[in-house]
Amino acid sequence: MRRISKRFGATQVLRQVDLDVFAGEVHLLAGENGAGKSTLMKILAGTLTADAGVVEGSADVAVIYQELSLIPTMTVADNLFLGRMPATWGFVSMSEMARRSRELIDVDPYAHVGTLPIGARQRVEIAKAVSRNARVIVMDEPTSALTALEAAELFALIGALKSRGCGIVYITHKMEETEQIADRVTVLRDGQVVASCAAAELKRAELIRLMVGREVSEQFPLRQPVLGEERVRFPEFSVRAGEIVGLAGLRGAGASELLMSLFAAPRKAIAQGVAMLTSDRKTTGLVLSMSVTANCLMAGRRPVWRRPERERAEARGLADLLRLRAASLEMEARELSGGNQQKVALAKWIRTRPSLLLLDEPTRGIDVGAKQEIYQLMNEWSRQGMAILLISSELPELLALSDKVVVMRGGKVSAVLSKEESTPERVMEAAC
Repeated sequence: MRRISKRFGATQVLRQVDLDVFAGEVHLLAGENGAGKSTLMKILAGTLTADAGVVEGSADVAVIYQELSLIPTMTVADNLFLGRMPATWGFVSMSEMARRSRELIDVDPYAHVGTLPIGARQRVEIAKAVSRNARVIVMDEPTSALTALEAAELFALIGALKSRGCGIVYITHKMEETEQIADRVTVLRDGQVVASCAAAELKRAELIRLMVGREVSEQFPLRQPVLGEERVRFPEFSVRAGEIVGLAGLRGAGASELLMSLFAAPRKAIAQGVAMLTSDRKTTGLVLSMSVTANCLMAGRRPVWRRPERERAEARGLADLLRLRAASLEMEARELSGGNQQKVALAKWIRTRPSLLLLDEPTRGIDVGAKQEIYQLMNEWSRQGMAILLISSELPELLALSDKVVVMRGGKVSAVLSKEESTPERVMEAAC
């Protein structure tokens, strides 16, 4: 890609960007939310047209977008082969499609995608891209909904693709993944390339500095909780004011369902001071066709509709608090990057001033600088007396932020660990 530029309205999203992808490499494309990474990849895939610049080479490109492109009302098999059944196959029965689907992925081919958990849907999306035998595969946050075991399987698959001569463009906000699989790194900041080099030449601290344009101090803030009264009690544990309680467990262990049990009647829960950020912002977190302002304000207990100036002022205050990057607060939420959508979903609930905040994967798809901002906000909210129940698939994050960890297995609590007892080994032992 040579001298790629792109503007949306008054916002210059990309400025003279160069990017090379070679056969047999993993090329990490790094940058904060809104830096232009997804826009650049859409131009590479041909779904967007650049205002200036050229894309050289004729390799077939497959893209696994952060926001999944599957059709929820269709089966897994239908999604895998939709619109690209090879002519050499001739007529293919559903049973034959199911057989071929099982060769690609260990998920029921007859299951409707909309009934699958988000992690399984992510794996279907990956299988769909891999099955095309593309020479360049773009993976935009592919492990955001995967367990550690599933992520390890993906990395093994990436190794196999590299050995076949595929070029992989990999976008992630998980720094440990950068160190595991990247061969080269290109860093975007504010739509421009600020660095491009071999991954071995770039230490983690320098990569973060290049991404955010400033020094970032200790990743996880120090916690000195001051605990108050109980906010919610379960048979095995309680959550007190000022406390962050982490929920750990393998997928399907029941952690998300436990949070949902506290938010089963949303109107009543909000009135009682409970707020919940769900793990799927696209489906249950936002109304994507509505403006950023409307999404920020829709959960408030004190509606401000039909007061445009007050609406904008309140939305602007929330946007500033969470450092939201948006060209306009009147743009549709669907036009934001995934990480900025996540900030809007969080802003909606913070506005309700909850006494109990339920967070299901709050940092999914958020860059390293924004993660640290969220961590600091969680610390501040807990100091103000908010109780927080936290789910995170990133175990280092969960252990660093939590005052105690509740481990679930098979829908039941298998262990309650203090801060001192919460080691990766003990958590995994209790989860398995």
